Amino acid sequence: MTDRLPHTPRSDARDNRERILDAARAVFAVEGLNVPLREIARRAGVGPATLYRHFPTKQLLATEAFTDQMRVCRTIVEEGLADPDPWHGFCLVIERICELHARDRGFTAAFMSTFPGAIDFAADRAATLTSIAELARRAQDTGRLRPDFVLDDLILMLMANGGIHAGTPTVRIAASRRFAALAIQAFQSSPDHTPLPPAARLTPAAPRRSA
Repeated sequence: MTDRLPHTPRSDARDNRERILDAARAVFAVEGLNVPLREIARRAGVGPATLYRHFPTKQLLATEAFTDQMRVCRTIVEEGLADPDPWHGFCLVIERICELHARDRGFTAAFMSTFPGAIDFAADRAATLTSIAELARRAQDTGRLRPDFVLDDLILMLMANGGIHAGTPTVRIAASRRFAALAIQAFQSSPDHTPLPPAARLTPAAPRRSA
């Protein structure tokens, strides 16, 4: 027989690859993209040589690690576009993208391209922003979104949301939800002052003065 069976990665190699990706996602989510590759290898329980064999650069590792998050981001925008009420769809996108970014600091840096030359998401990012711009135009046509809103306002909002620092992921997400609600009120042509989500404690409580 001259036919050869198709080549498939060995099971231990596949396991190593998945452990590396799982470790990278966990570390990037908490610490951002500046964590050294050797630290990711250590947390994955593999040697640096094994990591480099699967992912020769941090760029390749980060791109694959964030593929699922980018897919979720696109799905959020598609759901917003499909909403029969453009303003409701726009608010949905703001709320869910802010929370997605708050859950994963590394993905925020990847999406915003703040890690130099890191992520091959240019086409996905451009398509996502184009779709959001179309949703914003529809929301403006309803009169609910202020007419002077521009896409740069969304970028500014995401940058500010990415700057939220908190002691735990739970507090960071709670703070992001309140921030998203504040942003939505700012984007409305006539704010209705809907009650905000509960405030998250981002700083220690002030010490009590002694009597």
